[in-house]
Amino acid sequence: MKYNLLGNTGLKVSELCLGTMTFGGKGMWTAIGMLPQDEVDALVKKSVDAGINFIDTANVYSEGLSEKMTGAAIRNLGLHRDELVIATKVRGKMGAGVNESGLSRKHILQQVDESLQRLQLDYIDLYQIHGYDPLTPLEETLAALDSVVSSGKVRYIGCSNLAAWHIMKALGISEQKQFAKFISLQAYYTIAGRDLEREIVPLLQDQKVGLMVWSPLAGGLLSGKYGRHETPENARRANFDFPPVNKEKAYDIIDVMQIIATQKGVSVAQIALAWLLHQSVVTSVIIGAKNTTQLDDNLKATEVQLTADELAQLDEISKLAPEYPAWMIERQSTDRKV
Repeated sequence: MKYNLLGNTGLKVSELCLGTMTFGGKGMWTAIGMLPQDEVDALVKKSVDAGINFIDTANVYSEGLSEKMTGAAIRNLGLHRDELVIATKVRGKMGAGVNESGLSRKHILQQVDESLQRLQLDYIDLYQIHGYDPLTPLEETLAALDSVVSSGKVRYIGCSNLAAWHIMKALGISEQKQFAKFISLQAYYTIAGRDLEREIVPLLQDQKVGLMVWSPLAGGLLSGKYGRHETPENARRANFDFPPVNKEKAYDIIDVMQIIATQKGVSVAQIALAWLLHQSVVTSVIIGAKNTTQLDDNLKATEVQLTADELAQLDEISKLAPEYPAWMIERQSTDRKV
């Protein structure tokens, strides 16, 4: 297991992060997973034993149950808190009240305390906004986040599912107001969905913001179970077809990954994860599992080395179609490249 600095900080996190969306299973989250506490403990133990020090959850996952089970696993296993980096999120609806969602100061200050109670922790390492709130001024959100850092309840702040201009505006406000800055972005990025590369990846590299990848297997589509004529019954995408993906292009990519996987004696999922781990912008890839077999397979992705030729093949089959202004910037930059 390798460890990378998270954004422009001195905090080291494992290249794989354990995602907890399969923990519990309440409401809409039953389609993702319904793991009981003993199985949660087993996944956390196997992850930590493999060198993972990074665990990501959210207040909305299974309506708070995921946070509770994550905290319980840490205690049940007797894990050393300070050796772990625990991340959670705020933004989603946590009750019927009109102020029980969003990124207002009221909601953030309420939810950070509730997350700490559910996790049974004294502090959160990485507190992330889970998305954009069009009703709350960014200044209000960032001021509230700065206050939870100053209070010691949170060590670092991050964001998720934002547009490039949202991130840059937030960084600018934080610079101007001397607030704590977003150190990371959690975003959807896979070999079958490389949209992030158009605007956000260059921003992250320029501003030294870390990247945590969610759904690296495109909601299971890149697990090796799916193909043009293969759709397994009772699979996640059969009940929850998310995130959106161009399936025909994905099948073309899977065909190439299957050849490389067969040559290396590994799974298609490991190739998909290894491709991400070979991308310099990626800090940590979030893996979720419904059982230890899935987790074992994902963990082995850290051992897969892709050659320059294999990376070129994968890049060619999965590359984005050129869009303006990218193609014009590329054309006009040729005489100024180093």
